[in-house]
Amino acid sequence: MTSANTGARPARLPRSARRKQLLAAAQEIFVANGYHAAAMDDIAERAGVSKPVLYQHFPGKLELYLALLDQHVQVLGEQVRTALQSTQDNKQRVEGCIAAYFDFVDDPGGAFRLVFESDLRNDPAVRERVERSLQISVDALADTIARDTGLGRDDAELLSCGLAGLAEVSARWWLDSATGDGTGRIDKERAVALLSGLAWRGISGYPRVSDNTS
Repeated sequence: MTSANTGARPARLPRSARRKQLLAAAQEIFVANGYHAAAMDDIAERAGVSKPVLYQHFPGKLELYLALLDQHVQVLGEQVRTALQSTQDNKQRVEGCIAAYFDFVDDPGGAFRLVFESDLRNDPAVRERVERSLQISVDALADTIARDTGLGRDDAELLSCGLAGLAEVSARWWLDSATGDGTGRIDKERAVALLSGLAWRGISGYPRVSDNTS
């Protein structure tokens, strides 16, 4: 670990690169310690910068945490949208959506813990971002379900919430199911296939719009 108290001045970086560096350091600290136990001193030290440099980019710990949430909520939303837009086959869309959640939680950086397991959910700004992560997936899925089945928007959103919830909870359980030596966990591809089969059996029961037209 590089200490910010060595007397050496941190290398000058473009603002965007410095921000990326600080976010990466903050993610490590927040994932390891949770929001409440994380300290700006620790984040600055992990990044190898002084606290004034850190505060130049983020006025406080909450703003830094919210920036991380914004970043990873966007990543998850993009993964779900990409899965839905990559094919016209609805069975593959279901599998792709579930796989997006599994890939998100399987990131070694542990970003999903900030979104799904935050110890700061009572803060309105944090809660809004956590809820947005679900709503982004629901909106994307509902567009497809409503278009293909002819169901009303409310019905489509409820089904979408069920699919997103299944994907999130199952992916988190899967990640934590490994034993201490890393064994005991179902292969990720098999887990996605099993859950996709379960979800598809339900969703495919709704007739497509084209099947309802004479």
